[in-house]
Amino acid sequence: MKHLPNLITGLRLILTLVVFLAMLGLASRPILMWGVDRGLDGQALQSALYFTAFWGFVIAAATDFVDGWLARRLKASSLLGAILDPIADKVLVAGAVVGLAALGSWQTALAGGLILFREFAVSALRETLAPKGLTLPVTLLAKWKTTLQLVALGAQLFVGGWSVWGLPRDPEMAGNAARGADGLLWLAVAVTLWTGVAYALAARKALKA
Repeated sequence: MKHLPNLITGLRLILTLVVFLAMLGLASRPILMWGVDRGLDGQALQSALYFTAFWGFVIAAATDFVDGWLARRLKASSLLGAILDPIADKVLVAGAVVGLAALGSWQTALAGGLILFREFAVSALRETLAPKGLTLPVTLLAKWKTTLQLVALGAQLFVGGWSVWGLPRDPEMAGNAARGADGLLWLAVAVTLWTGVAYALAARKALKA
């Protein structure tokens, strides 16, 4: 049972790969045609890939809360878990961003680029401070930032498959849903960048001290 949290974190990494491959399949006409050439129904194949991508992402995002909760519940916190958990989070976010960009969502590509820039910049700050014996404690807002990113990306993926869900083909309703998902995404970007600036200021203060 002590290894269960780390196993769940590992599952998140595997699911991320599945989600990315499913989204890549949706974005790649040759892959879809490959299935059609082998007697598969094109629409059914697209729906299967979409459901795999969406529900795989939802399950992977949910494990972000489950593994931490179990680690605390079972008192099974470990150095490996502390290393793997943030890596798995960043890989999931990066995979979703790249996958949505491949599907033609330029807005997600732009917003995702800003999110990933912040993530890599903060990681670089931590690497710079580590040899000096300095750390950047994770703030409460930074923890919620990851949750907001996952919810926003999930909303983008959901809205992107509007017709697959069998929802009403009402342009106004679909447009409102898309605008809501976009607003959520840019809120996630704003919070992400804000926490990045806060970490940068904290690093500067630590280096001066």
